[in-house]
Amino acid sequence: MPEVTTHTRTVPLSDGALDLSWAAITDTGKRREVNQDAVLAEFPLFVVADGMGGHLGGEIASASTVDRLRAVVEGGSVSPKHIEKALARAVKDIVSHPETTDEGTGTTLTGLYLEASGDEPHWVTLNIGDSRVYLLRDDDIVQITTDHSVVQELIAAGRLSPEEAENHPYGNVITRAVGPSDSVKPDYLRLEVLDGDRFVICSDGLTKELTDFGIRHFLDANPDPSAAVEAMMAAALENGGRDNITIVVLDVARRGA
Repeated sequence: MPEVTTHTRTVPLSDGALDLSWAAITDTGKRREVNQDAVLAEFPLFVVADGMGGHLGGEIASASTVDRLRAVVEGGSVSPKHIEKALARAVKDIVSHPETTDEGTGTTLTGLYLEASGDEPHWVTLNIGDSRVYLLRDDDIVQITTDHSVVQELIAAGRLSPEEAENHPYGNVITRAVGPSDSVKPDYLRLEVLDGDRFVICSDGLTKELTDFGIRHFLDANPDPSAAVEAMMAAALENGGRDNITIVVLDVARRGA
């Protein structure tokens, strides 16, 4: 089993505090030779990037994106403006490797960050591509992000059912990425901060092997984030491990003043 990184953080609020705990894990899987996924789980930003492109192009794309976003975290101000500047710099990094970059080189990016500067804190999700953010709240698991993919567009147009999409020949084709030929503006969504929320941030290596119900099952069975990511990883590998797999589980406890 690959190494799990774990962290905790207490965030003071005007009316109490947030106790955050999270765990992250990544693995090459059973069929790939290189892990082109990258992960950043450093408060207040939690993201997964799934690179694509041959000759190490995907690995460079995801690593450059995460490195540029890490600099945003270290700079102390995470916002859409700073995120998009970082992504533009990542694209320049990708293009600066012409020997590994072609039209298909790029990376997905998905995750969320905590916006706690105002009176009321919020989560802000961000997404480009088909990696996903899930939220388990009130015993209901919901995919928060919308995939930028050919099959998702067909589903939205009523031409394909979610069940049919599972084995569609264009299942791996995404319509947006962080790369030389795409816009680097993510979709954003603000969410309230509630006690007991559990987030899962993952590359499609997990969702190819586990259904939403399966993800919820392993969350319910493992209240500890570290145990949850290990259990999901083990199940995804057992189910085939056809792609690189990256998982972050973030747990939220909110205390009153």
